[in-house]
Amino acid sequence: MALHLITGAGSGIGAAVARRLHERGDDLVLLARDAGRARELATRFPEASTLVGDLAQPGRLSWAFSKQQLPERIDSLVHVAGIVDLGPVADLPPTLWEQQLAVNLVAPAELTRLFLPVLRVSRGQVLFVNSGAGLRAHADWGAYAASKHGLKALADALRAEEAANGVRVTSVFPGRTATPMQERVHQQEGADYVPERFIDPESVATAILTALDLPRDAQITELSVRPGV
Repeated sequence: MALHLITGAGSGIGAAVARRLHERGDDLVLLARDAGRARELATRFPEASTLVGDLAQPGRLSWAFSKQQLPERIDSLVHVAGIVDLGPVADLPPTLWEQQLAVNLVAPAELTRLFLPVLRVSRGQVLFVNSGAGLRAHADWGAYAASKHGLKALADALRAEEAANGVRVTSVFPGRTATPMQERVHQQEGADYVPERFIDPESVATAILTALDLPRDAQITELSVRPGV
């Protein structure tokens, strides 16, 4: 029975992945930003464990975990959590750059650093849910795309560094997906949000589970998930 540590399990893609793994009997450790969110996740996913750590403050994650019981084994670390704030480079203040870089890039790097020792023992897998914005940047998406381009670089470097330790590293690049984040994007764009026009989170979850379940003789290094036709 595998054990998965998942960020962003409260909604969207992360919730779909957590539910699918929970339903098939895998063990879960779910990261929450505060104690209230941890209680909500524990209610939604009985028998799952929770950790509390604020991804907006990656420099404090090590301290936060030092006060909690950490899992002795992890088979996969699945980074799903993220934030987005749109705006042109000419207008976007440093705080919005810093927040997106912290949550979308620095926090995944720090979480990975902290759990690499146990991932090496299990010859586990690190999976980053990136974005189409991690492959190309459009107007008003500069800060978010920069954080996701950085996340791709993190995954590529980690894959090369950890190959000798048997740790697999996967980047998944979903197109626009019907999640609360997508609804927020539409609010910022001033556009009507019609979920049916976008990828179902369950479809992205299927792609993620495919990468996690792949036999050890192969690995999926990068996977783009685009809207159907």
